[in-house]
Amino acid sequence: MTDRVDLPQGTLELLILRTLALGPRHGWAISERIQQLSRDVLQVRQGSLYPALQRIERRGWVRTSWGTSDNNRRAKFYALTRKGRQRLEQESSDWHRLVAAIAQVLEAG
Repeated sequence: MTDRVDLPQGTLELLILRTLALGPRHGWAISERIQQLSRDVLQVRQGSLYPALQRIERRGWVRTSWGTSDNNRRAKFYALTRKGRQRLEQESSDWHRLVAAIAQVLEAG
């Protein structure tokens, strides 16, 4: 089993937006997809996930609707808005620049 890693502040919202770019999902499915894509390195706890979803909903980055989950339960689904897609593009660009800059510093001899 891989050791889990804590997310740097602000990263969770980026991961949620990226996950929702694949299509609408309910909260549990968002968490599961992040864990799956990270090969179990990242585990998003409900105590972090739902406050982050509320923040991005307030910011207009997602819209919500009620539906039925795969296990036939009523669930709140989240979908990206146009504003959310724009935010995802900006955050992704910023993230890649940050990672490249950190790599340069770590590799400097």
